[in-house]
Amino acid sequence: MKILVIEDEVSMQEIVQETLEKELYVVESATTYQSALDKIISFDYDCILLDIMLPDGSGFDILKELKRLDKASNVIIISAKNSIEDKVAGLNLGADDYLIKPFHIAELTARVKSVLRRKTLKGKNELEINNVKIQFEDRVAFINNEPIALNRKEFDVLAYFMVNKNRLINKTSLAEHVWGDFTDESDDFEFIYSQIKNLRKKLKDQQAAIEIQAVYGIGYKLIAL
Repeated sequence: MKILVIEDEVSMQEIVQETLEKELYVVESATTYQSALDKIISFDYDCILLDIMLPDGSGFDILKELKRLDKASNVIIISAKNSIEDKVAGLNLGADDYLIKPFHIAELTARVKSVLRRKTLKGKNELEINNVKIQFEDRVAFINNEPIALNRKEFDVLAYFMVNKNRLINKTSLAEHVWGDFTDESDDFEFIYSQIKNLRKKLKDQQAAIEIQAVYGIGYKLIAL
């Protein structure tokens, strides 16, 4: 799962990012309105943590842009302003939750997990396609109810494909979603090919009733067999 933290207070942004990375989420950050706008226009995220008071603009305008782009799902506002008007405005613009600063970091993590379960996984903590099942919170995968040994990125790739079953996923989108900002440091997609090759072999060896198919020159697609 890929999360964007939009927060201009650097110490807060670092604490939130570090905490979510410990939960094994891919986390990116933006500290200004403009940098946040650039990211939401260019990339997709499973959850966005949004401070509405930014130095060069308003988080409410970010919400409006998300709505215009049809990306206004899984947004949690984190704000020092505890006013009914701001809460109502944020929720009416498409935010899913509103958390008041200061907050306990464990509560933020719980809110993120809750929003992801409710919006992305339809309230569940696991996803099953044929004989393959993944449990998101525990980060484990099973084939025929037997655990399959996956490294961190193999699990992330499998989870992304299962959430997007039958959708054509191009290599760039996969890299950005699973590797985040680190994608910019690579000149090619060899790291993707390696992970997918290993994952496909593990699925085949354990007779998974799903397959990650290569679509020449574009990317990949997961189908049920």
